[in-house]
Amino acid sequence: MPPSPTPPPSADGVWTGLRLAPGAAPLKAGAQAAIVVGQGLIEWVGAAADLPAEHAHLPRHDGGGALATPGLVDCHTHLVYGGQRAHEFALRLAGASYEEVAQAGGGIVSSVRATREASEDDLFASAAARLETLLAEGVCAIEIKSGYGLALEHERKQLRVARRLGEAYGVAVRTTFLGAHALPPEYAGRSSDYTDLVCQEMMPALAAEGLIDAVDVFCERIAFTLEETERVFRAAQALGLPVKLHAEQLSDMGGAQLAARYGALSCDHIEHLSQAGIAAMRASGTVAVLLPGAYYTLRDTHLPPIAALRAAGVPMAVSTDHNPGTSPCLSLLLMANMACTLFRLTVPEALAGITTHAARALGLQDTHGLIAVGVPANFVLWNVREAAELAYWLGGKPVRTVVRQGLIR
Repeated sequence: MPPSPTPPPSADGVWTGLRLAPGAAPLKAGAQAAIVVGQGLIEWVGAAADLPAEHAHLPRHDGGGALATPGLVDCHTHLVYGGQRAHEFALRLAGASYEEVAQAGGGIVSSVRATREASEDDLFASAAARLETLLAEGVCAIEIKSGYGLALEHERKQLRVARRLGEAYGVAVRTTFLGAHALPPEYAGRSSDYTDLVCQEMMPALAAEGLIDAVDVFCERIAFTLEETERVFRAAQALGLPVKLHAEQLSDMGGAQLAARYGALSCDHIEHLSQAGIAAMRASGTVAVLLPGAYYTLRDTHLPPIAALRAAGVPMAVSTDHNPGTSPCLSLLLMANMACTLFRLTVPEALAGITTHAARALGLQDTHGLIAVGVPANFVLWNVREAAELAYWLGGKPVRTVVRQGLIR
């Protein structure tokens, strides 16, 4: 349940006894470091021996030799939904494909039924329990998509819950409108009509209520076409909303090139991403979001083009893709491990993927995913000797202290 009304203690003061992880700040990795926090912002960071005299009188927080990283960022989740889909997991184990489950009335549509039946308070309570698990592991910013309502009142309900979660838990929540996630049953066979509803009614209303930070589409042969996706993107553009895309998960639809033309923040999944898509993403600065949890759960065998993305210099983020059907994962560190073991990322790439690049995928690169002067104090202290351990241990709990939005959590 939500935290106690008693506010967490302030992180203001001098944090000493720290070792900064590689890439965490402009300081030699492993050097004894200090971070000064004032009014919830980082005021100074550097070698402990160089701490300016004007900070000497401030309260001290002993890091105990912990490794310090920026707060983690989970940049692709579907955290708010009703019910669960463990039975579909069993069906897939028995041989059914993702598409076969969807065509039989399961998949996203089954979560739509459960989400529509749930009250806003019920959705808040279930999502809060999941969020608490992510926060305990050091997540300091998170994206939460809609897409399980597929009607104005129910999409609104999901997005309102996402906003409430951010307020209740003191965490940066970026809301993404995913009305074009699947066809609701009442629009079966009328994909174009539903796309019109998304563009002309749902998106403008929810944007006017301040519930949308970005817009996403599931562009795939079992979901929405390129033409329908572009209609959604044009509507978002007219409202001044950035776009993202579920792209090239099951086939190469050319979605990445389309998304890049609209300056998309990210293209996510991308197992079937083409060289043309990579080139377009590089030119637009679009982040590639890797979702190894879905790859693993679906027992996929078609790897994302990691080497080509690396060679092109496309930033790669890593996320849980938490959702009830294809990635019921609540550990971003586990995803970092899977990104290394399944996708062959290096440890530095994986750690950047759950901090720096993940923040960029949400448009939060100036405030999250880094330890720097002037940004909100969001950092994690870990009881590990080296950064590689964060992607090495399976099921461990290495967090020592989380500082989130300038408070000690």
